[in-house]
Amino acid sequence: MAEKKFLMGNEALGRAARAAGAKAFYGYPITPSSEIMHFWAGEFTTEQGKKDGLVFLQAEDEIAAGFMLVGGVLAGLRSFTASAGPGHVLLQDAFSMAEAMRLPVVAYLMQRGGPSTSTVIYSQSEVNLACFGGNGNGFRVVYSPSTIQDLYDYGIKVFNTAWKHRFPTFLLGDGYLAKTMAEVELYTPAERGIAMVEPEAYLLEKNRKRPLAEIVPSPELEVREDGGVQYDCLRNCLNFEEETAAVNAEIMAAYAKAAPEILEWENYGPTDAKTLIVAHGIVAAAAQAAVDQSGGQARLFRPITLQPFPLEELRKAAKGATKIIVAESALNQLARFVKDALYGVTSAPLIEYGRPSMGILPEEIVGLITAK
Repeated sequence: MAEKKFLMGNEALGRAARAAGAKAFYGYPITPSSEIMHFWAGEFTTEQGKKDGLVFLQAEDEIAAGFMLVGGVLAGLRSFTASAGPGHVLLQDAFSMAEAMRLPVVAYLMQRGGPSTSTVIYSQSEVNLACFGGNGNGFRVVYSPSTIQDLYDYGIKVFNTAWKHRFPTFLLGDGYLAKTMAEVELYTPAERGIAMVEPEAYLLEKNRKRPLAEIVPSPELEVREDGGVQYDCLRNCLNFEEETAAVNAEIMAAYAKAAPEILEWENYGPTDAKTLIVAHGIVAAAAQAAVDQSGGQARLFRPITLQPFPLEELRKAAKGATKIIVAESALNQLARFVKDALYGVTSAPLIEYGRPSMGILPEEIVGLITAK
């Protein structure tokens, strides 16, 4: 039964993973995401955790944690990790491998300041890393929550997106959301009519020998016939340039097919307002308040999926705007996406309000709206 609790953001994420039916956490503690690991360790040691067959492993570092996560997914466990900053950097090798093999790994990433180890509290400086990190081509899904309730809602959703479409799927939060406490409505997926996609143990023998009709088409599978039985051989190491090009093209086609179902965005405010604000995450919450205070002068476009990015929807939102403000707690992370999307589409001046690792208040955005 749904209930409301006053929770820290990181605990809301831990509870979301439990509600989603996650079984395994592999990670390494790093601020500001550590409480997610602490919560899971506590769940793991309870009698209920033992009954539910929970798995908890603190690795020696994030490199090891990433490949443990890959292994958990291959074994058919609804698995996840949590990290931030330099730990997020170290996870990229495993995330790239998951891209190549179309594995549904899940990560809760709570951004901190950069470059390098920098500050441990807050930033939006991991957008490009989350969307295009590693040596792949960005075949991953990245959600940007704006509130503590979003953390819970999308903390559940990431698992379904990952296992349904078989792409690495990340919830990209930040240190403020991680550490803030707020009222959260907790529920089970069933109470909201959400059917959780069942995990598949890709490497178990019973799943590796399936009739042709039951094989899930996917570009990275090398399919061999042996006496009428199909064998799925997941690969992440390719031998020839032509083979690599072909595999990337096939993964790209699968990603393009899934993208329309995955894309999410929000328009907020009067549709005829001449100032358009583009913001994501917790800054979008400040921008929403600024819209409310602007007396009808401004509206907000919030990309909820940063990858895939709602490019066409942003272009539609930009129509009629005479001023566009990109507000973010980083430099040229979200702004790069916006400039690419709107190149040649609008002549409206674009104001980049980037404040690395600094919180942005509604009053600051109101000042940008009203400035001549």
